Amino acid sequence: MNIQTLLLVATTIYQILESWVENQKPLPGKRIDVGGYYLHYYIAGNASPTIVIDHSLGGVEGYLLVEELAKLTKVCIYDRAGYGWSAQSPYPRTSEQIVKELDTLLTQARITPPYILVGDSFGSYNVRLYAHQFPEKVIGMVLTDGLHETAMLKMPIQLKALKYFFISGFVMSILGALLGIIRLLKTIGIFELIKPELRQFSPDQLYPIKRSFCRPQHWITMIREMLNLDISSEQLKKANQFGSLPIVSIKAKHFFNPSIWTSVIPLQATNRLREKMHDNLLTLSSDCIQLEANQSSHFIWTDQPHLILTAVKMILEKLS
Repeated sequence: MNIQTLLLVATTIYQILESWVENQKPLPGKRIDVGGYYLHYYIAGNASPTIVIDHSLGGVEGYLLVEELAKLTKVCIYDRAGYGWSAQSPYPRTSEQIVKELDTLLTQARITPPYILVGDSFGSYNVRLYAHQFPEKVIGMVLTDGLHETAMLKMPIQLKALKYFFISGFVMSILGALLGIIRLLKTIGIFELIKPELRQFSPDQLYPIKRSFCRPQHWITMIREMLNLDISSEQLKKANQFGSLPIVSIKAKHFFNPSIWTSVIPLQATNRLREKMHDNLLTLSSDCIQLEANQSSHFIWTDQPHLILTAVKMILEKLS
């Protein structure tokens, strides 16, 4: 047995043991059955309305701000099926299915409306569709560098190629998670090296994110959501008229900040696509306001998290 094989055996055993240890820890919240499989959710804060957070594609970044948001009002954060402490779903990973699962969770857990929905990136699709299907339950939305289906469905060829490049990386990450390589990289601080802004958060805040990224099901779910992205975009075409619903759309300066890590990505085409999407997002409601995140990449939750707090405060002030 050569040294490479021995190292992979060691990291795989490390992954198995560490996953087992993590599984013995109590949940930071509860899990509830939504039809033969369970979703995890966590409640913080009190009062009404309730902030409901939906993460980005492959992200569980809402955990970074949940305690700060809980100082404003009650917050419900949940893991979409396949992420965090939630089980994988047997159903397609489309926005319509995700909205159905979310409403089942909120109903079964007796988390009563009204809701302020906060959706990050792909999560903006899900909260918009939720607000369309259940308008009587939603009194405001915050979209953090949100998506819009018109531009997404007309994505230029180089960005479509980029999507499949990412998917190939997610496939490799499944193997990396199974073999414990991602966990090893986590241990030596690779997340903070790639994204230095993570250093502003405590280990407790980062734990749910890093735990999920070390699990193969996380990457499997990312692939499933990405492959269904066009279907979700088609589903969102009906969720474009929200009257005077208060909406705050936070616009990042770039999708990715230019760096050695992003040198192979067509940043100009990506940013042109984002400009079109943000123009469309401003037409969702007669009371839609845009906040500029001028020091932020697409990852506003880590780059300028205070703007999310500001956006929620703006919604609450409109409702008071």
